[in-house]
Amino acid sequence: MDWGKGILITIIAFVGFMMTLVVISVRQDDIHLVAENYYEKEIKYQDQIEREKASVNLDREVLVFDSQSKSMVLDLPVGAKGNLQLFRPSDARLDQELKLDITEPGKTNVPLDQLKSGYWRVQLTWTENGVEFYQEKKINL
Repeated sequence: MDWGKGILITIIAFVGFMMTLVVISVRQDDIHLVAENYYEKEIKYQDQIEREKASVNLDREVLVFDSQSKSMVLDLPVGAKGNLQLFRPSDARLDQELKLDITEPGKTNVPLDQLKSGYWRVQLTWTENGVEFYQEKKINL
């Protein structure tokens, strides 16, 4: 075999390899955005900053992860309303959102034992006495 055939075989192998990578990347269907409506969320980000500042000024930790019981403990007053979003960055199909309406005094437990183990971001947005708040925890189940 001479140099010309070796170079030709190398180029053909390289093109075949690149075409294989293109086909594999086009067939992937499990690519998830961080959020479906991230442009809208970006525009409203100043409101999010205000909610985070308000929650820093609270005299209590509202969102606590109990690793023993695999649950989130919420310290919200009676009359508070909000959303608890369980966000799985690696797979958007596992995301969950729970509506909250606190009617009983004391701390509220939200069990997380039904969730798939791994990394989760728990985001709590709530309204208390007409003021909006936001807290986030990153947990591993």
